Amino acid sequence: MEMKKYIPADVPIGKREEFLKNFLEITNNTGRLMLFAGDQKIEHLNNDFYGDGIAEDDNSPEHLFKIAANAKISVFATQFGLITRYANLYPDVPYLIKLNSKTNIIPYSAKDPYSKQMVDMKDVIEFKNDMGINIKGVGYTVYLGSEYEREMLSEAAKIVNAAHKNAMIAVLWMYPKGKFIKDEHDPHLIAGAAGVATCLGADFAKVKVPLKNGEFKPELLKEAVQAAGNTGILCEGGKKIDEEAFLKELYEQIHIGGARGNGTGRNIHQRELNEAIKMANAIYAITCENKTLEDALKILRSQK
Repeated sequence: MEMKKYIPADVPIGKREEFLKNFLEITNNTGRLMLFAGDQKIEHLNNDFYGDGIAEDDNSPEHLFKIAANAKISVFATQFGLITRYANLYPDVPYLIKLNSKTNIIPYSAKDPYSKQMVDMKDVIEFKNDMGINIKGVGYTVYLGSEYEREMLSEAAKIVNAAHKNAMIAVLWMYPKGKFIKDEHDPHLIAGAAGVATCLGADFAKVKVPLKNGEFKPELLKEAVQAAGNTGILCEGGKKIDEEAFLKELYEQIHIGGARGNGTGRNIHQRELNEAIKMANAIYAITCENKTLEDALKILRSQK
């Protein structure tokens, strides 16, 4: 694969070899990213970690780190503070620091969302360089359509540039939300959000799954993939569903829709540890090892 197109021009010449090494390592030389999302402890409070259908061990934050340390993943995305609590125990996990988050207590119908950056990039860079923690990149959510989108767009652009200057990848969660957004799963709107991510310089854009009449068809992704250019599209994982249905949709997102990966949280971590590891490995097999759906199901069902 020609990887030069994946090196942004704002990566300094002296950092390009390091950037490409990181990029190839986390994508397993495929250009695809398997992002294990663990940022929901702020975003959704405890709703995703405790309750019916959720493994008991998921209520402990360390469950996320145990999965990330023992499964095949590209990066584990979570907040800076949570990483500081556990990274001394799990220093080799490939981390992606999520730089902003907000809770879901205030409904979008009551107030347009604004998720402000919580940690300065200089602190992230010091953490990466001085503490021996395996930091591969940073992430940030932009709520397009919010009355505060200008502030988030500005923060996102600066974060992406700072990441590239320090040989890190940048992933933007591009989620249109607010009182002016009628359908956040509209394929045309998602394509627009994907294009904005490219204009901000992102390496990958995590977007909502496009739906038509409430249903997903992989062809619905093609407008967003084209609009994103050489920024890779990752679809969100969403709520926990049947494993085979999830893996089938993932395979179609990549091999028909043209997505370059996935961002999955609940469909992994809401399972007990061994099952979560198997699910992560099956997702990674499709995403970063060019395995078939049948191969992934075999991993899911036969691996100890």
